Amino acid sequence: MGEVTKLIHKYLRHDKKFPHVWCPGCGIGILLGSLIRAIDGCGFKKDEVVLVSGIGCTGRLPVYVDFNTLHTTHGRALAFATGIKLAKPQLKVIVVMGDGDAVAIGGNHFIHAARRNVDLKAVVVNNSVYGMTGGQYSPTTPYGAKTSTSPYFHIERPFKISELAIVSGASFVARSTVYHVKLLDELLKRAFLKKGFSVVEVISHCHTQYGKINRIGSAVDMLIWQREHAIPVDKAREMKEEELTDRFVIGVLQDRDFPTFEEEYEKVRKMAKKFTEI
Repeated sequence: MGEVTKLIHKYLRHDKKFPHVWCPGCGIGILLGSLIRAIDGCGFKKDEVVLVSGIGCTGRLPVYVDFNTLHTTHGRALAFATGIKLAKPQLKVIVVMGDGDAVAIGGNHFIHAARRNVDLKAVVVNNSVYGMTGGQYSPTTPYGAKTSTSPYFHIERPFKISELAIVSGASFVARSTVYHVKLLDELLKRAFLKKGFSVVEVISHCHTQYGKINRIGSAVDMLIWQREHAIPVDKAREMKEEELTDRFVIGVLQDRDFPTFEEEYEKVRKMAKKFTEI
């Protein structure tokens, strides 16, 4: 039995509906493979992993994996995950979200989870639109792009998810694409092992909605675009700002150490307990 087959049988719930719900060529299936390889590489036991999601295409991912899983309401995945982590701090809590889920209705939770440095691992799939509900524009839709709710052109500037995580206070921030699979495996593993709020942004364009209306091409064409427009972080440091126009940086963007929210909260809990005993 090959290594891939072993991982499939070890981590996937085979009583669920396969093939999966995602469109042929969707990068979320690639992310699913990276996710289970990274968890396996970290040596986590299945019972100590909690995979939390919200609503949307990415929100369907926990359905297929044999961990503790929680499918929550739109934009509230980090809020539910924070409660789990505070109640059971020994658990490895991973949160998978789409860009609309994470930084639109969930944007406030995203900013404050980073600010508090809650020991959660946020994996944000950036596909540039609301893919599941009809291709409406999202906080990461590029300026000038067409969507079902901006049929002429999109007039808003997009969020930069990783940069938002950095300035909000996250301990670890990284970006990859579903084309750069080996890098994605490595970044997920580093994020899962890092103490504190960790964010991995995964560029994975929705070819069914975003790609079609913008005449970008097939799923393969969009993977090629990711390859040609991604710049490794070391190379980016040597480039001028104008050379990075219409490009994006991949790799580790931030890696720093802060006390976690749970550690600080435990200090307060002990002080309060001591005070009540006086």
